[in-house]
Amino acid sequence: MRLSELKVGDKAEVTAVKAESAIRRRIMDLGLIKGTRFKVLRVAPFGDPMEIVFKGLYLALRKNEADGVMVRMLVDGTTCPAAKQFWGWEARHE
Repeated sequence: MRLSELKVGDKAEVTAVKAESAIRRRIMDLGLIKGTRFKVLRVAPFGDPMEIVFKGLYLALRKNEADGVMVRMLVDGTTCPAAKQFWGWEARHE
């Protein structure tokens, strides 16, 4: 699945960055690398740009940039072992 396919409120983890070299370098320099968990905060009406948050950083990406980032969805923070702690989920939410 591509980052550009996510909706507002979705949480996901980066599995690969397959954008063209200049864009790939910029995205990775900002810290969006394999294993990074993030949340989609906003998406413009036509999907361009979209804003995500990860590691305390708010990042806006164009649709063509987001197309190059492969992700896997996190369902209620349960896909990854550390995700519950990362997203602040407690036993009362289960």
